[in-house]
Amino acid sequence: MIYVVILAGGKGTRFWPISRETWPKQMINILGEESLLRQSIKRLDGFLPKDRIWIVTTEKLSQDIRFHLRGLGKGMDQIGFILEPCGRNTAPAIGLAAITLNKISPDAIMIVMPSDHAILDTKAFQEKLRLGIRVAEQGYLVTFGIKPNRPETAYGYIRSGLTLENSPEEVFHVERFLEKPDLRTAETFIASGNYYWNSGIFIWKVSHIMKEIENHLPWLYRGLKKISELKDSKVFDEIYSSFENISIDYGVIEKSQNLLVIPSDFGWSDLGNWAALDDILERDKRGNILQGNIIDINSENSTVIASHRLIATIGLKNMVVVDTPDATLVSSKEKIHGIREVVETLNRSGREEHLIHQTVEKPWGSYTVLEKGDRYKIKRVVLHPKAKLSLQIHHHRSEHWVVISGTARVVRGEEVFEVHPNESTFIPISMKHRLENPGLIPLQIIEVQNGDYVKEDDIERLDDDYQRIKKE
Repeated sequence: MIYVVILAGGKGTRFWPISRETWPKQMINILGEESLLRQSIKRLDGFLPKDRIWIVTTEKLSQDIRFHLRGLGKGMDQIGFILEPCGRNTAPAIGLAAITLNKISPDAIMIVMPSDHAILDTKAFQEKLRLGIRVAEQGYLVTFGIKPNRPETAYGYIRSGLTLENSPEEVFHVERFLEKPDLRTAETFIASGNYYWNSGIFIWKVSHIMKEIENHLPWLYRGLKKISELKDSKVFDEIYSSFENISIDYGVIEKSQNLLVIPSDFGWSDLGNWAALDDILERDKRGNILQGNIIDINSENSTVIASHRLIATIGLKNMVVVDTPDATLVSSKEKIHGIREVVETLNRSGREEHLIHQTVEKPWGSYTVLEKGDRYKIKRVVLHPKAKLSLQIHHHRSEHWVVISGTARVVRGEEVFEVHPNESTFIPISMKHRLENPGLIPLQIIEVQNGDYVKEDDIERLDDDYQRIKKE
């Protein structure tokens, strides 16, 4: 049996301001009309059924991802979810997936791939997966090395060794892993011909990766074994949260003596930051990537992404400009890695621009923050026909709802009543309440929040159609 495990727990810092912690890189449309996560799943069409795809992500992101995948149509509810109580890098995440699949079959083949990489040639990708499966069935750990076309300094490298004996296709033993090199070293790698970019895509038997984790990360193996025998979710959270933040590459793969690399060329990029789009997206005759409402005059080798408002650029060179309704990034391509520092500064300052967008999509509709200040926030809330919010309580704020269009059905304490356009209602602090759209057109309201604390985590859900209440 073959399973695909897609790692989707990223926080979305490197493509800020379009990606946010609650809507990270894998869920934004960087390449085309589908998000990277949706593309990752569509890339498996015809390769294996949906019920053999598992997504590893955090509990916080899981419901948004489930909602996000509905747009792909039927069968998305067959995809399995493996939930981390918190992010702990790829070694614990892959280990958690391994103990989950181990209960199904220790001899199952496990394909592990990130959710936020670009792969342009699906046919070639699936062909390499089939080769990797055949090799993994012989007892090896398999990774894919991307044939480099330039001396890239942003990727780690794999140096191949001897050819796998009796292999009809190119498969090599891994001699060693190398960290991101300087330019001169990268040029020597390219010239030698036996170095490949590390793709971060792996194939192995479940039992074999468990054995490798036991050998190289015994503390992780012991913790995973405890988790596999648990029924208490609180203890699971405590054990998993105690795990060291460590990657599968550093913790296991680089130490394994049983690793093979398959040279590959399927249009891969890990899309590390905005500058990486130069290798994927088509550029104009001046080397620019221009998307959205833009007027540009004489810029060169620059990336400009606009939203609704007009962005005018003049004479930029090697720059990145990304505009959203509540934040704008302006950076040279050489300094684009500084985005991480921007996000960390926002976090330390207690601001929300790294967490959520001004407009937030929800399974029931969306809301847009129109204005916020000390002790208040004003939103436009839109509910789909027949949709409803959770039955909830806020402990630090009251809410005043004014209906703009549609009809609102309101639960307030023990009351149930309807509110029509140009009418309003008030929800006191700590009052049980729910907003529902019983009609056939979208319901639009203006919500005014007032209180000592008006952030989104002031919510206690009592009942919910979207399974956002954590079971003890």
